[in-house]
Amino acid sequence: MISLLRDKYKSYRDRLKGQKERFRTFFVPRIGILGQYAPKKLIIPDWYTEDIQLDSFPVISIVTPSYNTVQYMQRTIESVLGQEYPQLQYVIQDGASTDGTAEIIENYEKQLTYWESNPDKGQSHAINKGFMHTTGELMAYLNSDDILLPGTLHYVAQFFLEHPEVDAIYGHRVLINENDDEVGRWVLPGHDNDILTCNDFVPQETLFWRRSLWNKAGGCIDEDFQFAMDWDLLLRFREAGAKFERLPRFLGAFRVHATMKSIVDWNEVGLVEMDRLRKRCHGDVLPEKKMEKITQKYIRKHFFFNKLYRLGLLKY
Repeated sequence: MISLLRDKYKSYRDRLKGQKERFRTFFVPRIGILGQYAPKKLIIPDWYTEDIQLDSFPVISIVTPSYNTVQYMQRTIESVLGQEYPQLQYVIQDGASTDGTAEIIENYEKQLTYWESNPDKGQSHAINKGFMHTTGELMAYLNSDDILLPGTLHYVAQFFLEHPEVDAIYGHRVLINENDDEVGRWVLPGHDNDILTCNDFVPQETLFWRRSLWNKAGGCIDEDFQFAMDWDLLLRFREAGAKFERLPRFLGAFRVHATMKSIVDWNEVGLVEMDRLRKRCHGDVLPEKKMEKITQKYIRKHFFFNKLYRLGLLKY
């Protein structure tokens, strides 16, 4: 009897602890956090894969820079080719990998617009080299450990066709681990140009833009950046007068793992490059109070959208 009561008490205590944890995390902003909960199966809504009928298909050019990511390369490639988008230019620019990555890419050679495995000067240089082999009206780059979610390219093409005034788009972010299990989500508010001068919360794997904007903003990734090159590109888009739109959908998944650049290069490269961009925007070191004021305004918007999403009042 005592043992039974003890087990019941333990079960009750565990449930209460779980309820407290869910209550606590419900009121904590999730944007910027890479690991939010225990891994669970990533479930794609049925409507993500519904047929989208288009009168025309703008050419979409995607470049994947890669270097020694053999464990993820195939999943990245198949997430792009599996879109079955009829006007796709897919280029993979590998930096002379030594772990078998090139052999995996070679298996898809007939389905690629171009690929090569040669030494380069880093990720930014690889992206620029890759885009030299493309001509598409719409552009994006996808890192070799991230993935596109099903139906993304048709959805993106449809939006650009229906909104000729929009120059660049992005969506919400799913976070996945090494095994493709979901470990978090970023639900973003509508686009805010002000936050771009302080922080980059735009999920790079969901970003697409028009080639006309790319050309207007310099037509290249700045190779002086090896960490914050996507933030620099967004700022140059902004300076070129781009109209951004955050789409109401999860477009891609960002992979969280121990060797990711966001972790490995954060202190030595990331913080330095981000400081450099803030100084460029504000003319000097951005006062902490001013940065906090701009950031908190955006975080409050995120909190509102995230809460509605988790309550099921917003469907993405």
